[in-house]
Amino acid sequence: MVIIEILKSILFGIIEGITEWLPISSTGHLILLNDFVKLKCSDEFLEMFNVVIQLGAIMAVVLMFWNKLWPFTSKQEGYYKRTTVVMWMKIIVACIPTILIGLPLDDFSQKYFYNGISVAIMLILFGVAFILIENKNKDAVPKIRSINKITFLDALIIGCFQLIAAIFPGTSRSGATIVGSLMLGISRPVAAQFTFFLAVPAMAGASLLKLVKFAASGVSITGTEIAVLFFGCLVSFIVSVLAIKYLMKYIRRHDFKVFGYYRIILGAIVFLYFIVKLISTGSIH
Repeated sequence: MVIIEILKSILFGIIEGITEWLPISSTGHLILLNDFVKLKCSDEFLEMFNVVIQLGAIMAVVLMFWNKLWPFTSKQEGYYKRTTVVMWMKIIVACIPTILIGLPLDDFSQKYFYNGISVAIMLILFGVAFILIENKNKDAVPKIRSINKITFLDALIIGCFQLIAAIFPGTSRSGATIVGSLMLGISRPVAAQFTFFLAVPAMAGASLLKLVKFAASGVSITGTEIAVLFFGCLVSFIVSVLAIKYLMKYIRRHDFKVFGYYRIILGAIVFLYFIVKLISTGSIH
């Protein structure tokens, strides 16, 4: 039984690693996957697992972009890299909306929006947004081609898009921040990279919050659940490395419209599935 649960956690790790960085909503996919693949664990652990599994994905970003994320250096340019410090200041600014608004609304969001219908709606809405923005920017030259050129105001606006994703599952944190970046005239590679960097404190904070809530709930964790969490995070890390490399290579020559179409199709499937499920269970007459 333990092996079966570990195999399930590996599947969750694969889905998390792919969907966390592609703008197609990791939370939405995990909610849908959980409807088909049931982990035998407490509800409290499952709620925590679906968020903390992101730690593996975070470590992939830290590993791949260490030289750009670590501000201290022993090179001749000084004890620290000023541009990296400024970038982190912008990332902190981008996190402010989620800290001030998103975190207090976490329980509310969990109660009312973590369901298939909400996920479907946000998948479709931001899928349409990707297509419209890419069509609008088809012949436009990006105004911002470097992270250093992103202003503090730009960072705050991108943070507001991240707030939407924090409240409404199915939005996709990476999808929302990339949409916001494209609207500001930021190039696709820079938009994706800034989204990766922004994920480090955002996802680490969300994971820490879930861990604290889980610990405060007083629910004990079993050996099987520890194994599930470990393998889920490990696989998420490995798959995230591959997904990030793929995305950065893909967007050098292509736009994000294919992800928009995918979101719309998936959103329609999810919506129909959960409507049929509600009707079959008698929740809708």
